[in-house]
Amino acid sequence: MSDTNDNSARSRRRRRRRSYALLILAVGMLVFCVAAGTLYYVLRPTTLRIAVGPANSEDQKLVQLMAQTFAREGSPVRLSVVTTEGTTESIALFTDGKADLAVARGDLNLPTNAESVAILRKNVVVLWAPSGLPAKGSRKQPTAKIKSLDELAGHRVGVIGRTQANVTLLRGILKESGINPDKVTISQFATNQINEMAKDQSVDAYMAVGPLKSKITVDAIAATAAARGEPKFLPIEVAEAIAKKNPIYESEEIPASIFGSSPQRPEDKVDTVAVNHLIIAPKSLSDTVVAAFARQLFTNRQQLAREMPTASQIEKPDTEKDAALPAHAGAAAYIDGNERTFLEKYTDYIWFAVLILSGLGSAGAWFKHYWNKDEREQYLAHRDHLLELIARVRKAETPEDLVEMQNAADGMLRETLECYDDGTVEESDLSVIALALEQFHHAVSDRRAVLAGAGAADSPRMRVG
Repeated sequence: MSDTNDNSARSRRRRRRRSYALLILAVGMLVFCVAAGTLYYVLRPTTLRIAVGPANSEDQKLVQLMAQTFAREGSPVRLSVVTTEGTTESIALFTDGKADLAVARGDLNLPTNAESVAILRKNVVVLWAPSGLPAKGSRKQPTAKIKSLDELAGHRVGVIGRTQANVTLLRGILKESGINPDKVTISQFATNQINEMAKDQSVDAYMAVGPLKSKITVDAIAATAAARGEPKFLPIEVAEAIAKKNPIYESEEIPASIFGSSPQRPEDKVDTVAVNHLIIAPKSLSDTVVAAFARQLFTNRQQLAREMPTASQIEKPDTEKDAALPAHAGAAAYIDGNERTFLEKYTDYIWFAVLILSGLGSAGAWFKHYWNKDEREQYLAHRDHLLELIARVRKAETPEDLVEMQNAADGMLRETLECYDDGTVEESDLSVIALALEQFHHAVSDRRAVLAGAGAADSPRMRVG
């Protein structure tokens, strides 16, 4: 019966040990899955939606090239290009939160939360008037009727591009130059109507807004020169005043011969106004993500320029706090070299993870103690039982009683060692049991000697009797 009970107890102990091992394995798998999921979430590429348009424009082609390059390089930030009908729609999507980034001109009505990430290029204002074609057989070049902005009053200016921003800019230039904008007629022509504009005799001057060496501007100057004679470039002498009054604009110079060298167009440098064409991001967009995007963009700028020369015009935004359009904190951190290190970014999370693991460890220890509380109680019972056996040994009447108590002590020792294997008891607990067993065995030896002496004394008496 005793053997059956022992086997049953061992069986229960083995089942409990297996259950505990399975529980530990399950918790380990859970922790691993959580860690793997967290690592995947932190390291997975971030995809930003960027609004740009119109389709097949230089901006759209450049952004599409960025997206392809970032994907090919396996960059941590990817671009999803949202092609729009133009800058106005791009800003609308940006404002509505349907785009994370947008390509826009700095002088447009940008949202209050917009901040600059990169300058794609500087758009310069180019104003010119035709000189007229020379008379047949004459080699003398005619003189332009309009030689300065002051003479534009009462005339018609053809503006390339349908955006209202160009008209607003021209009217601002005229007003700052002391010219009543209402006295200048403004007509807009689409970029595919350049030849029509060049042949329109009612147009007395032209305006283009775009990057230096812009194909549209160069083609427009060449077309008007062929149809109406060599251009007379009109300087904007109030460019610095405009820039000071409205920091969105900058004072720039058009270099000589930039639009042609034979003949020179222009013959000398020309003062003008420039406005940045840039990538904007909302202030709420993660600093880390924007910094990573800026790093990718400027690191790959030369590679982009080899495939698309206009990429060489990409510049870093102004990181000064008083900039007309402030740089995003993430872009500024990258440009100024103030990016936080991995530990600086994630110290709080690391400490939080340490606290969580510490808590899990404490919980695991408590659960282990709770799971093995029966075995712990069994150990305590064995210890107390051994002490009781020591007292009983000293009162044992026969050697058979001592053998029975030794067998009980051996069983308690075996079960205690099994508890030790399960991790229920520590080495210090074994030391206590060992001390009790040592006292028990000493008591058994002493009692055996006493019983043996008593038996030897009784034997002669029996023979004498």
